[in-house]
Amino acid sequence: MDSSGTKRSYGFATTALHTGRGSTQERENSPALFLTSSFQFENAEQARAVFAGEEEGNIYSRFTNPTVALFEQRVAALENAEYAVATATGMAAVTTTFMSFLSTGDHVVLSRSVFGSTINIAKTVLARMGIGVTYVQLSDPKAWEAAVTPATKMFLLETPANPTLEMVDLVAVAQVAKSRGILLVVDNVFCTPCLQRPLELGADVVIHSATKYMDGQGRVLGGAVVGGKKLLMDHVYPFMRNTGASLSPFNAWVLLKGLETLSLRMEKHCDNAEKVAAFLSAHSQLNGAVHYPGLPNHPQRELAERQMRRFGGVVCLDLGSMERAHRFMDGLNLVIITANLGDSRTLTTHPATTTHAKLTQAERLSAGITDGLVRLSIGLEDVEDILMDLDQALAQL
Repeated sequence: MDSSGTKRSYGFATTALHTGRGSTQERENSPALFLTSSFQFENAEQARAVFAGEEEGNIYSRFTNPTVALFEQRVAALENAEYAVATATGMAAVTTTFMSFLSTGDHVVLSRSVFGSTINIAKTVLARMGIGVTYVQLSDPKAWEAAVTPATKMFLLETPANPTLEMVDLVAVAQVAKSRGILLVVDNVFCTPCLQRPLELGADVVIHSATKYMDGQGRVLGGAVVGGKKLLMDHVYPFMRNTGASLSPFNAWVLLKGLETLSLRMEKHCDNAEKVAAFLSAHSQLNGAVHYPGLPNHPQRELAERQMRRFGGVVCLDLGSMERAHRFMDGLNLVIITANLGDSRTLTTHPATTTHAKLTQAERLSAGITDGLVRLSIGLEDVEDILMDLDQALAQL
């Protein structure tokens, strides 16, 4: 509150540091870590009342834990949302969202350009449950509208997409979804709420792999489903409570510390990525085959400026063939080959043979994932060192 009694709206960094601030009787300054499986009751009547929902209180860390609850509060605040449910991993957030809102006979419209495991879930689990899936071109709102059937219950997309960085006009897709009573779910992992807030652009639910930028140092796994409180309490929370894909208190504590520096890190990721993209786009070995929404010649630059605060920390380049892509990656000294992203260190992977390897070649190509595509997650190193390493690896081609 300010001096007049009006509730203040804090900035992003302050919100990440202070949301849910409090302490136990020990008066700790850093958030407490509650490593316990269950919680005590003063008497049997209190246990009955808490289980019945008549009295607030922690029961069991599978679905109520103070450290996890604080992480949920902060993620919700950063997304400017009412509520969040934490999950064990990013894929647990995806699967929980599917299972919480869909039933046999329903239909989903899914972007071709999403994480490979999301497509694998759609092709196996959803298919086995009798849930229909139609894949569409992410960037074309008309394709989303044309794919709608009377059974369509959900749109799910990722923008910018993994790994091609293709985008879609969220406002336009949200309008289609709202007009048909369809739930719009957006995977916001590449941007985090620091760079993009899909709920403010019309999405109903946002999902996160907190493993990536929210942690930021490649330490733990985690995820979150974010949206309106009633929507999540009616659908997502009961599923989580009873199935147990829950975030561990220790991981929640680590992720809370990651959120404290998220805004600082995202600025540096973006600064470095913009310089890397400019360097690569002018490199003689690449002939302009660089994907980054911040480049002046990127076909979706205007859309990125409209719905993202900055352009993100991921850069992709197409080296023309798997042989050249692997040779380039093997020639790197500083950059690390791994399937993760959002780390403090610069990472690289070859999506066609790793994260999207279980897709058919036709499915990969329809999503823009060629055999020569290499994904770079730009870290926090001195950018001159990143550029030097990329340059010497390209010189070997």
